[in-house]
Amino acid sequence: QVYVVFSEELQCWCRALVESVRHQADGCQLRCFLVDYAKYCSVASENIRVLAGAFAKIPYRAKKCRLHCTKPLTLHIDYCENTAKIGPAKRWDTAAIQHFRKLLE
Repeated sequence: QVYVVFSEELQCWCRALVESVRHQADGCQLRCFLVDYAKYCSVASENIRVLAGAFAKIPYRAKKCRLHCTKPLTLHIDYCENTAKIGPAKRWDTAAIQHFRKLLE
């Protein structure tokens, strides 16, 4: 379900999908995906509202997606043998993410 949350970073109300809820002493923190900005943010529970009917039907400007059959790779360096090989990684390197974003721009 899509909600409306107040983003401190953007200083405006945005449509968002709630990813997770974290309970804290002073209330709940919600991790949200902003569907019109393709950003993740944390929002206090008092800054979330139910989305009015007509606004829920407007298509999202951003979508979460993955590259089909593309796995992250990284450079594995063996200092003892003085070799470097490209191999599988658990996550994408920061440099690879930045390079991909530049290609998209």
